[in-house]
Amino acid sequence: MDAESQATLDVVLALMGAMGSGDMETMGSLMADDMVWHNEGDKNVPWVGPWVGKEAIFGFLEVFSTNFETTLWENEDLFAQGDTAAVFGKMNAHLTQSGKDSGIFTFALRAKVRDGQVVLWNWFEDSYLISNAYAS
Repeated sequence: MDAESQATLDVVLALMGAMGSGDMETMGSLMADDMVWHNEGDKNVPWVGPWVGKEAIFGFLEVFSTNFETTLWENEDLFAQGDTAAVFGKMNAHLTQSGKDSGIFTFALRAKVRDGQVVLWNWFEDSYLISNAYAS
């Protein structure tokens, strides 16, 4: 992997790690001011985006973290080319709204990095599974 691609992957994994540990200061330093967090899904689930800018993303993460407890997160495949990284894996979650578990689902992430900060976090997951567990 070339140096730019490795640096991109390192930034994306650092943001994932900070997110997983709740380190908001590190997260903020790794997020561009104009970052876009984009995920599709049921608009009745309060954290479905898109979210634009750090302030909006931190607001969404507050709502997300009170409703969604990650019980499994395994990255399985990771790739980067230039300013773009892709991460594929599986997750499980407990939805506090309903008290239900989501069940294991796969995820995919497409992220873009500019000047050492993430500018795009395009998240793909089984939103139907999440929506059902949230609303049950």
